Amino acid sequence: MGSPGADGIGGGCLVTCIQVKASGIQLMEMSMSSADQIHATLSAQIVAGHLRPGDALAETALAAQFGLSRTPVREALQRLAAEGLVERGPRRAFAVRRMSTEALRHLFEALAELEALCAGMAALRMTPADHAMLAGVLDRADAPEADYAGLNMRFHQILRQGAGNAVLAEVLEDLNRRSLPWRNAQFEARAERVDASRAEHRAILAAITARDAERAAAAMRAHMGAALGVILEMLAARD
Repeated sequence: MGSPGADGIGGGCLVTCIQVKASGIQLMEMSMSSADQIHATLSAQIVAGHLRPGDALAETALAAQFGLSRTPVREALQRLAAEGLVERGPRRAFAVRRMSTEALRHLFEALAELEALCAGMAALRMTPADHAMLAGVLDRADAPEADYAGLNMRFHQILRQGAGNAVLAEVLEDLNRRSLPWRNAQFEARAERVDASRAEHRAILAAITARDAERAAAAMRAHMGAALGVILEMLAARD
């Protein structure tokens, strides 16, 4: 994949990454750091089920596979561990963690309630300028070639900021990091999920613009529940 040299550890480089599609895995090129490259590739493989629970993730073997030193490999594995996708086994070696249906459900239940709280607070606190910013993100997300996963993340970030509560934003940041690989994969696993998500975002924005906190919270819970439904279908299909 990536090659060592001037674009080595910690630098930006043009790399080959794996993007999960409904039909499997597709290679794509993008500019990112070495650790980001490894993290993106491994997280996509784990969520898609191409790396199975218990599979060893040896730093030396991965460094050779990516043509990099062990430093960015270790950094990527530590990030994956923080997200709950890998864990340390015997002799502190990394391996793919088994993510149960119950564990995912618990994660998304907590996430849905906190995101709903955020949406309700944002409905009461966001300004017309904030509303315009959210609408702009959704307009860009409607474009056929849009990076929908990235714009989805941006939409939720703006809502967290609009809630105006630093403690809530900090807690959500941790849950978001742990759920993000699954949330992104839903858009590749089900083509129709993108259109459904667009409509759900518009419903959330409409409630926020109307300053209807209760309706905004309910729309966010429904949005997160729909995402979890697709993710659990993915998990069942791969098992």
